[in-house]
Order: sequence, then structure tokens, then C-alpha cells
Amino acid sequence: MPLHTAIASKLHLLEDLPKGFDGPLTPEQEARLARFHEAPGYAPPAAEVEPVTLPGRHGEVPARVYSAARSTPASDRCFVWVHGGGWVFGDLDMAEADWTARELVARSGATVVSVDYRKAVNGTAYPVPLDDVADALAWVRDHRRELGAGTAEGALSVGGASAGANLVAGAVLRLRDESGWAPAHVVLAYPAVHAVLPAPSPQLTELMAGVPSAARLLGDFARVFENYLGGPLSTADGYAAPALADLRDFPPTTVLNAEYDDLRPSGEAFTAALATAGTDVRQVLVRGTLHGFLTRPGTEEPTDLALEAMAHHLTTGKTHRPS
Repeated sequence: MPLHTAIASKLHLLEDLPKGFDGPLTPEQEARLARFHEAPGYAPPAAEVEPVTLPGRHGEVPARVYSAARSTPASDRCFVWVHGGGWVFGDLDMAEADWTARELVARSGATVVSVDYRKAVNGTAYPVPLDDVADALAWVRDHRRELGAGTAEGALSVGGASAGANLVAGAVLRLRDESGWAPAHVVLAYPAVHAVLPAPSPQLTELMAGVPSAARLLGDFARVFENYLGGPLSTADGYAAPALADLRDFPPTTVLNAEYDDLRPSGEAFTAALATAGTDVRQVLVRGTLHGFLTRPGTEEPTDLALEAMAHHLTTGKTHRPS
């Protein structure tokens, strides 16, 4: 499918911009990048938002609790959400964190706990970001009522995007191994779960040929992942790169891959590995869009469809929509 018109019409703004992690940008380039990400007319849904800090082994972990307006009946379900950013940037204000949380509250009625983590900068590296996510998830599991995040009987699910999906998958594996616990459901949006990306298909290679380098990740990935690891790719274990792990008893999972994404082979291969391990898993190919589609407005068709797939299990408890 061609790129959605809202994206394709702005691709020219990315021409000659450096790749995502190769900045800095000139003021003129920054202005063009801002225009590419503009969402005129889009207002994320209203929600009750409470900033909180969760305890972790490295100190406090910032988080926000998003819930439906008090006049709206609330679900007893809770969803822990973790943004991406190449393990080096991003926060609770970014669209992938804030917009996604608001949209899921509005679409499902579930409480969403959006979790931040320490970034792999200034000497910080794996496992510190993973520790933050695992500690936050375990704390929400044990203290949901203190956060007003559903009830102990309601399903607790977890999801993340890109680097956040990596951290979520690693945290789920660690908690499985340490305590035998698993969330009700896992959502992995355009995940990066391999130390070495699987080779793209010829069809994906052809699709990506027309995408400006500023919207691509292929040449950056090994360098970015080694920065997260704090060492060579060969040092990755199954928590840092979940594709290396024993995936038996991994909980039901939805994988959302962008059609135009150099990381798509990672999500596709992980889906296959989960299925082989016996997980109830579904892959959703979000057509006509790029990596990072959850940074785009929820009114844009590809993002809208992805958000509906994410919200579905929060409202029904099922892995995916019935056909």
C-alpha cells in the first residue's frame, strides 16, 4: 500500500536531513522536521492525569496515571505503557507516551500507567533502563490500588513502542524468570528485539528505497543498540535482546509492525518465534505508515487502526479482534 497521504505529502521536508541519530540539525532543518510532525486540528482526548514516582533499584522512576474522566464509568483493567526513543531520548511528554495513553483511555476505559526510564547516556547503559521498567511493572502489579489503577482482579497488561517494546519484552521475561508472574497481555509496537536485525525481504527493501534516510533506522541500529548495551553486540543476553531468550510461557501478545520500517523484520521474526514457543500471538501489519506511527495523530487512519487493535484486548480481554 502507498504511504498515507498525510505522510507522503510531507516526505519532501525530510530530504537531506541527517538520519535520526546523526544530528545536530540546523535551525532550518529543525523547522522542517517540526513541520513534518505537525498535526493540525488534532486534539488528543481528555483524561484525568496524575504524575507519580515509582520506586526502583536505581531511584525513583517517573510515571503518569491516566484515567477516564470521573463522570465516565472506569474499567477495572490496567495497561502499563513504555515509550521508545532509541534508549537515548524521549519522556512522558512525547506524543508516543502522552497521546497514546490518552487515546487508549478514551477507547478502552482502562487506566494507563505511562512509565519513563533512565536513558543510555552519560555512561548509563544496560541493564539500568530495563531495571527501571521491570521495577515499575512489578510495583504496579503489587500496588495498583494505591495508584487507583483498576482493581487487583482486573487484567494487568503491558506494552511499549520501539526501544520501549524491547524494554517491555525484557521486563516480562525477567519477571517470568524471577517470580513466575506474567501480565495478561503484551503489546509490542514496531519492536527492536534483536541484537542483529534479520535481513529484510526483497519486498521491504523495495518499499524502503523511496523513504528518505531521516525516516530510516537501518544504518543506525547496530550503533544505537551497542550504545544501549554499553558494549559490543556479542554481549547481549536474552533480556537485552529478547529474541535471544527462551520464549516458552511468554504471555499472549500483539505485535504491531509498520509497513514502511527497517525494524519490521525484527517484529516479524519475533512473532514467528513466539508462535513456535506456543504463545497466543497476532501480528498486525499497519499499512501505509512509517516507524513511530504512534507519534502521529490518532485520527490518521493507520494510527487509528493500530490504536483500535491495542484497545481491543483492554475492553474484551481477547488477544485480537475476531475476523
